[in-house]
Amino acid sequence: MHHHFNAYRHHEAHPLASVDARVKLVSALALLVMVLSSQGIAFPLAVAALGLGLCLHLGTPVRILLLRFSEPLFIAVMVLALKTFFSGTILMFSIGVAGWELVGHRDGLAAGLLIAGRILGGVSLLAVVGFSTPFTELMAALSWLRVPQVLVDVALFAWRYLFLLLEDAQVVYNAQKNRLGYVGCRRALSSLGTLAGVLVIKAFDNSQSITTAMVQRGYDGAMPASVHRPLRAVEVGSAFLLVSAIAVLRLMS
Repeated sequence: MHHHFNAYRHHEAHPLASVDARVKLVSALALLVMVLSSQGIAFPLAVAALGLGLCLHLGTPVRILLLRFSEPLFIAVMVLALKTFFSGTILMFSIGVAGWELVGHRDGLAAGLLIAGRILGGVSLLAVVGFSTPFTELMAALSWLRVPQVLVDVALFAWRYLFLLLEDAQVVYNAQKNRLGYVGCRRALSSLGTLAGVLVIKAFDNSQSITTAMVQRGYDGAMPASVHRPLRAVEVGSAFLLVSAIAVLRLMS
């Protein structure tokens, strides 16, 4: 089974899932540059809506989408609030709260909306790539783009053994729960501390065992490079036309 960013296996028959990872990654990077350099709120929000629609069309459950977008959405809301109340000079409204006066600024609100739109637009692009591309193919595409091999290897190792650590955490948690380790706040905090300590010890033990096993199998510090299939002219041409059309729409907006 291919592992995706969210460890969720969607419909691999979707046309977007069959597109070469290099084409998707380069296209997403080009769109990301457009989103981050946009001076208006309309284009980033349009990209965010398009990305969200593609994620749903890929068959991603709404629950997983809400989970993945919750953190960037929280950051966007916080940035919007900070820019509105603590930045700008044009007064829009004022609110008295417990003896404090909060003043909202129109130009601060506009700047906050722009930053929030860029955050949501960028995250939506990454989500589309993540939900439609196996992690190993994405790392191979990054290696093809001449990303330092050390970073790619570290990401591959981290992604592979993160799930092993998660399984260990689940086993320890279930054992604690069956022994009423989470009854009461004080006991729950103590159980969480024990769980964290056990996971740290297991991580070190696993790293030593894995290092020994890899050295015995001839590992010399370099991971085998993935073999890419030739780029398809249809995919490259379609991606170029799509990015160009979006770039034209951005200039017209």
